[in-house]
Amino acid sequence: MSDQRRDAFKTALQLSCQLLWVVGLVVGLSGVYLLMKYTQNSLYFSNTYITLPAVLALASAAFLLASGCLGSWLSLRDSTCLQGLFVYLLVVVFCLEGTASALAYFHSTKLDSEITSLRGVFQNYTGSSQDPNSQAVDATQEELQCCGVRDYRDWLKTSWFNRTGGLFVPHSCCNSTFPSCNGTVDQPWQLYTKGCQAKMEEVLQFVLNFIIWGSPVVFLVEAIVFLTVAQLMRGQPYIQYQRRGRTSGRGDRCSFLYSST
Repeated sequence: MSDQRRDAFKTALQLSCQLLWVVGLVVGLSGVYLLMKYTQNSLYFSNTYITLPAVLALASAAFLLASGCLGSWLSLRDSTCLQGLFVYLLVVVFCLEGTASALAYFHSTKLDSEITSLRGVFQNYTGSSQDPNSQAVDATQEELQCCGVRDYRDWLKTSWFNRTGGLFVPHSCCNSTFPSCNGTVDQPWQLYTKGCQAKMEEVLQFVLNFIIWGSPVVFLVEAIVFLTVAQLMRGQPYIQYQRRGRTSGRGDRCSFLYSST
């Protein structure tokens, strides 16, 4: 391989490694976002398994960043050993990202069962600022701009609604475009119309889709990197081993010589 062509492949490897950094940051941020959403709404989830795609995405991002650093170093020097390590890291990323994508797809198809605890938390609402469950419900309704599990009528079946005289829903149900809203059910147009379960599923579906569709992008970038590294490895000089033996009174002794061609 000519020096000019080899330099072109090294430049391509450098650019590909920068893509690895970018993709690694995006994958890592999607994992962090999913973990943040789980931490903020942990009361609503029936189990912790939904965090597995996030953990694998973070591990994949770490290996992508490490691979990008190693690949950038390889673009400046020739080392068969480091090239092999670089390919090994890319294979590990392939496995991690594929597993994260499969788990994200699995959880995206059963979000209804993932947040089955949502209704129970709403039923136990007390309206007290000292109650963590009540604080979580108010924070969720304000952040997601929702009211109730399916809609505001879910509050009509709660014990808290009966204790308040059967007239009001929590003030966090009030639509921010109506400053005069006090939560009365006689004016439902001033309340958020969408339920919190649908809103939460939309948020989770978005981040899970980000992890799912991140895999094809990672695989495409890896394919480019694999081809570039393969071309560089083809240009490496071959190592030929020669066996040289001699006989002495103590027995046969063998030594090996190698030469580059």
